Amino acid sequence: MKKANIAYWTTTGLIFLWEGVMPALTSNTQLAIDGIRHLGYPDYFRVMLTVFKVIGALALILPAAPARVKEWAYAGFGITFIAAAVSHWAVDGFSGQTIFPLVLLGILAVSYVQYHKKQEAFQVVPA
Repeated sequence: MKKANIAYWTTTGLIFLWEGVMPALTSNTQLAIDGIRHLGYPDYFRVMLTVFKVIGALALILPAAPARVKEWAYAGFGITFIAAAVSHWAVDGFSGQTIFPLVLLGILAVSYVQYHKKQEAFQVVPA
């Protein structure tokens, strides 16, 4: 159980920092604005994506968040990472920017599996 707990908090912490804290701090920089425009998305999409990322990251990191909300956050991040990889591949071809969202998807998958291991460990079996 200790390994699952460490793996969960490590991977979830990385997702929280990368998808929650970083967008909150950098989404209004010129680099972020130019990056989203380069992919062909409108500016409002950048703002909407930032809001959803911060909310999703909080849902994953807060222990009090309901399990159903966490499931939706995992699904949303999974879709976001796949869409980011496809967007970068379609616009710039296959590169590091295409692979990086897939690496994050892998980290998210580990977090998801460990989350369910933790949930199973805390299930009370009726006597």
